[in-house]
Amino acid sequence: MKEAQFISQVIREKAAQITGINQALWEYGEPGYQEEKSAETIKRVLESEGFTVESGLAGIPTAFRGRYGAGKPVIGILAEFDALPDLSQEAGIARRCPIPGKSFGHGCGHSALGAGGVGAALAAKEYLKAHSLPGTIELYGCPAEESGFGKVFLVREHCFDHLDMAFSWHPGDQNGSMSQRTLAYYQVRFDFLGVSSHAGAAPELGRSALDACELMNVGVNYLREHVISSAKIHYAYLDSGGSAPNIVPDHGSLLYYIRAPKLTQCGEILERIKKIAKGAALMTETDVAIHLLGGMNDTIPNPTASRVLSDAFLEMGPPEFGEPEYQIGREFLAAMPKEQQKRVISLGAKRNGISQEAFAKAPFDTRIRPYTPDMRDGMLTFSTDVGDVSYHVPVGQLMAAVGIPETGLHTWQLTAQVGSSVGNQGALAAAKAMGLACVRVYESPKLVEQAKKELLEETKGSYLCPIPPHVQPDLGA
Repeated sequence: MKEAQFISQVIREKAAQITGINQALWEYGEPGYQEEKSAETIKRVLESEGFTVESGLAGIPTAFRGRYGAGKPVIGILAEFDALPDLSQEAGIARRCPIPGKSFGHGCGHSALGAGGVGAALAAKEYLKAHSLPGTIELYGCPAEESGFGKVFLVREHCFDHLDMAFSWHPGDQNGSMSQRTLAYYQVRFDFLGVSSHAGAAPELGRSALDACELMNVGVNYLREHVISSAKIHYAYLDSGGSAPNIVPDHGSLLYYIRAPKLTQCGEILERIKKIAKGAALMTETDVAIHLLGGMNDTIPNPTASRVLSDAFLEMGPPEFGEPEYQIGREFLAAMPKEQQKRVISLGAKRNGISQEAFAKAPFDTRIRPYTPDMRDGMLTFSTDVGDVSYHVPVGQLMAAVGIPETGLHTWQLTAQVGSSVGNQGALAAAKAMGLACVRVYESPKLVEQAKKELLEETKGSYLCPIPPHVQPDLGA
């Protein structure tokens, strides 16, 4: 209990710093690998708190590590801070209201994610300092989670190899242990090159790259019936060959995401898709260049790390929402379609063990779903580069509410709520839980031995890097 009280006191004292980070990062709303202001904001706080900061990890300007302490256990906190395109939105406003002149917004809550991570690192640092314990806390600034595989490049450069355990969190619409697995995926670009000609005067001389793209998509659509049911294949046109119908397009490009429970399965599906692309090129007498851009591994939830973090979250409690946050929540609830409102109120009341009337007045999740071993059998259908870290280090994660139920990730609604005091409270709650989890490991180093044993049993020491050796971060993305 004394440990929990200590961490709570630290977070109270540093609350303005932590929430200030959320607000600053939210205002910047920077895309992956271009988070210069966001990274500098966090680094300044760490340096002012006595951390040694190392910038430019893996040759990435916005990747950094802040370190405090000495000796083992060495615990890492994973912080993200990249935003998403087309999700600019005024904070706390329950109608679509983009900020003039801005495109990117924190529709996945990474501003709060980064702020909560910093708060946890500061709390762990103060505990080490006050109790003269051996141990090291490291805060990792991890850029470009959304589309640039930032942590995978850090893994490839062995930045996490020395860690004994790592913690992270993700903003969402619930509170609890985030101990399900996630999907692995590959990201691949297919560039078709044909021959241009006048579509009316000499169509026989043209070889359409756009035709090749469309034939490839048709072939992949037929393939969907013949892959494992847990696989997902997504595509987008990067280049449709131009806007003039009377010109046979000599260029066209497709971007594919290939998801499956394991990276090896993604690779097997990719080989079949490559054959379809080559077949489309053969049918249209075009050429195709295939570029594997990168990918992510599945996430391995570590039982010991998950339990330690879950227990800490239960002890520290959920976000401390008050009337200002409830007012924001009620406005977002009222903005939902009537049928969705009814569903959310019914679900929220049941989930939190209160009446529907009570939940409608305070429409946030206040229950914490604890870690249970069977969670690890569940599958979240998105992908994250935390997965690649989890192959090398025992990782525990939690989710804390920064939005009312059914606030989806990658939406302007989440941008609006996480940029308000709602997001601030989520970040503070996550900071307390992760800070206390670090303390538990420092006080009981044997937890590291058990966690590492579990990880080795899971991976057998094997790891397949999804990024080819020649591929470097797209710093201009």
